[in-house]
Amino acid sequence: MKSIYLYALFILPFLTFSQTEKESYKTVSHQFETLYNQGSSEAIFNLFSDEMKAALPLDKTKEFVEALAHDFGTIKNREFLGYENGSYAIYKTQFEKMLFQLNISINTNQKINGLFIKPYNEDSSPKLEKNTTKLILPFKDEWTVIWGGDTKALNYHVEDRAQKNAFDLVVTDNLGKSYKTDGTTNEDYYAFGKDIIAPCDAEVVLAVDGIKDNIPGEMNTIYAPGNTVILKTAANEYLFFAHFKQHSVKVKEGHKVKQGDLLGLCGNSGNSSEAHLHFHIQNSEDLSNATGVKCFFDSIIVNGVVKQNYSPIQEDKIKN
Repeated sequence: MKSIYLYALFILPFLTFSQTEKESYKTVSHQFETLYNQGSSEAIFNLFSDEMKAALPLDKTKEFVEALAHDFGTIKNREFLGYENGSYAIYKTQFEKMLFQLNISINTNQKINGLFIKPYNEDSSPKLEKNTTKLILPFKDEWTVIWGGDTKALNYHVEDRAQKNAFDLVVTDNLGKSYKTDGTTNEDYYAFGKDIIAPCDAEVVLAVDGIKDNIPGEMNTIYAPGNTVILKTAANEYLFFAHFKQHSVKVKEGHKVKQGDLLGLCGNSGNSSEAHLHFHIQNSEDLSNATGVKCFFDSIIVNGVVKQNYSPIQEDKIKN
């Protein structure tokens, strides 16, 4: 079996894309798939930019297409995953005999100037460094960041691959305390029962509601997230909310929510010693396999000052 790798020799300068498929890429990738399945090597060659044609002449293009079709068959399914290095659109592509990652780059004339195919694995998915969706904070009023930032001193989550950019947030009083009276009941905590809202338009992909709230100071390590909601954005970012109050979650899997919609109430369920919100973004739904994405909020008030495109850190007091 031949080694099927085709490297782009001409790459566009770095550009910034959102993780949604542009119409130009949708059109060109569909053309490529259709022509490949028809065995039309010359037509594929005509999709190339002049630089690509020079790097991969027609005879080499024919050789590549014929070898790929002979060894792996036609394309049966293709799924857009995102962008890599600012220029390549990435497609999870199922051929008859093997699953591949197909990368395509196009120029301003919608001509292919980069093409690369390799065997697919989960690590092939684009690794988002920060969210592209504009977000508001997932709550009303002012909350305090207990854990947040890029170092272990600021954020113990950094050692966990999926949660490395997570925030833990509470509500505090003028003395910096998160509870009134003696803090022995959940109702003593200012955050307990507070509204948790959707930071953006999204789809609910997970909703867990039946986990009991802990007695303050005790934790449930059996189901660490407790009552949980995961939202999927249009940019394939997964917003993870943990520790909701039992029976307070207002959404169900498959629901479409709008920015500001009520998701549920802050609680003390799961691996939680007091009422608080755990929030982070990851690049896939499965917590055990995901990679964390650094979260920036579009425009928020931080310690009394308006900040744009800001990622909070420990001790910040933040509100919309």
